[in-house]
Amino acid sequence: IFKCLISMTADRTIFLHTGVTLMETLISFAVCTAAGLVCALLLWTSPSAASVLEPFLVLLNSLPKSALAPLLIVWLGSNMKTIILAGISVAVFGAIMNLYTGFCETDPDKLKLIKTLGGTKKDALLKVILPGSVPLILSVMKVNIGLSLIGIVIGEMIGSKSGLGYLIIYSSQVFQLTTMLMSIVILCIIAIFLYGMISFLEKRYLKSHK
Repeated sequence: IFKCLISMTADRTIFLHTGVTLMETLISFAVCTAAGLVCALLLWTSPSAASVLEPFLVLLNSLPKSALAPLLIVWLGSNMKTIILAGISVAVFGAIMNLYTGFCETDPDKLKLIKTLGGTKKDALLKVILPGSVPLILSVMKVNIGLSLIGIVIGEMIGSKSGLGYLIIYSSQVFQLTTMLMSIVILCIIAIFLYGMISFLEKRYLKSHK
């Protein structure tokens, strides 16, 4: 595996595949986090819409994402945007549900206090919901980063010509076991690094708010 890594480092192909996977994962993670937060806030502000949409979110979240990725590629074509969308689809529905549930579990006494003092729903959102939900948001981000990476790799395996997912599926087809194992090891390193980055931010936040 180490010799394979040295060889692919020399011809720079490993940088191409790793860079593509890392870039797609970060874009997918950023979009998923932003979309999850915005959608959860919209559901919190509209309980009637939440009661209608929540069953559909449960349904979409329970769909096997390995089956959804081929459908996206057939609909949208084999390109980077579709791979990123596959990564988003794995994580976004769970993120919306977790964040919405967390927003709904905010201390009701604090919300009553805001209302008693003449505050609006916007005041409750900005002064109670969001500040109190930062640990939850960071926790959801820790989950999303791993799920985004999984979605990207699934998409690359099905419909891409670059990335570590493509490298794994290609090397398995031509029986290059060392290349496949090396790609898996690099994916593990990327996952540890990205998770560690979010954990570091979480620790810094918790330390500064003690």
